[in-house]
Parts: sequence; structure tokens; C-alpha cells
Amino acid sequence: QVQLVESGGGGVQAGGSLRLSCAASGSIFSINAMDWYLQAPGKQRELVATIILSNNDKMYADSVKGRFTISRDNAKNTVYLQMNSLKPEDTAVYYCHTRATNGIRWSDYWGQGTQVTVSS
Repeated sequence: QVQLVESGGGGVQAGGSLRLSCAASGSIFSINAMDWYLQAPGKQRELVATIILSNNDKMYADSVKGRFTISRDNAKNTVYLQMNSLKPEDTAVYYCHTRATNGIRWSDYWGQGTQVTVSS
């Protein structure tokens, strides 16, 4: 089992910044990637950013490239999403996600979500 706990959401004006954190605990030894997703009201959850833990490769959705940065702190088992130049359309619940195995099967794990609201 893996537990993911997010923090750092809130309200900000357009052009502002927020940093989200996702702390992982439990059976994290098999994790090789972590992601951030967002879900806007009435829409499907969509991938925002991914970090590959083995080589630190990072991938971003086109909508956030150049504005958002995903990073990690191995000592704290924490992944961050630095969000700059925020736009009203970034308003959503943001979820941390990963996949891990118990040696038999892989499972998806999600955090509880953190609300980000960007006002114009």
C-alpha cells in the first residue's frame, strides 16, 4: 500500500504562483514515476506532469509547459509541482498519482486532491 498526501492548494490571482506538495509513504520501493493530474469541474481528469524517479526525466502537458515545474526531494519522499503564471483555466482539483507493485500486481494510487482556484 502507498499513501499520497497532497498540500499547498489555495486561491490566487491570475499571474500568481503556488507550490503543491505530495508526500508518499508506505511501500514506495517499487515506485518509478509520479504524476500530477488536474480535474476541472465537469471534466475528466487529465495529466499535467510526470517525473521519472530513476533518471529525473520530466514530461508536461502542452497547456502548462514553461509555467509548471515538477520536482522531487528524495530525502522527504515528496514530489512538488511549482505553478507559475497561473491562469483562471488552471482552476481545478489537483491530484498526485503513482503506480506501485506488491510483487504480484501493479496498482494505482491517488492522493485526496487539493483545490487550486485562480481568479481573474
